[in-house]
Amino acid sequence: MPDEPKLPAKGAESVDAFLARAERSPMPAARTATQRLVFAIDATASRQPTWDLATELHAALFDEVERLGNIAVQLAYFRGIGEFVASPWMTTPGELKDRMVGVTCRGGRTQLVALLRHVLREARTHPVRALVFIGDCFEESKTELLELAGQLALRDVPLLLFQEGRDAAALDAFAAAAEITGGAHVPFAPGSAETLRQLLGAAVRYATGGRAALEDFARRHQGAGALALLTQIKR
Repeated sequence: MPDEPKLPAKGAESVDAFLARAERSPMPAARTATQRLVFAIDATASRQPTWDLATELHAALFDEVERLGNIAVQLAYFRGIGEFVASPWMTTPGELKDRMVGVTCRGGRTQLVALLRHVLREARTHPVRALVFIGDCFEESKTELLELAGQLALRDVPLLLFQEGRDAAALDAFAAAAEITGGAHVPFAPGSAETLRQLLGAAVRYATGGRAALEDFARRHQGAGALALLTQIKR
């Protein structure tokens, strides 16, 4: 069984200090995972249909978990006026679905820069295998975005940016950020469940097994999404 924080010996440390130390300790499931993947979605006003679709497809992120037992996923999203949320690290489909099912999208501007700052903080604490992001537009400073992408590249965190639709600003910014990090930028048609399923499945194969696992997935499925990732990812 996972190690749990030991109660302090009498007089050795205060209860408050012990509780603070225990709170800082990683959850047991996250400690056993050897790979970490941040899964993020734009949850601004027009995104509810895609959020609902991603919730239905959430198991695609966990196809390999029971077999490999080595990946933890963190859900992140932004919506409303400056609201940014990141979950604890999770290792089962049920945990992820429970987090996603109660979320409703709200009007607001994109916060991809805030997302990259968050991933950079996480990567400074423990290695992050990749960021998977689903969104459709970009309304921030491209210069700031690319500066953060450069810092993530130094920590070997590729950005896998799945763009719904063809918004011009997003096409430009997403492609540049993905290239800097050795990741991938893949546009897909709005509401395309099969393409999104393939992209999520390919992303988790890459996160758990690297390029070799992605190549195997692409050979077996021969889908446009998996092949697009394979041809772009450089890490």
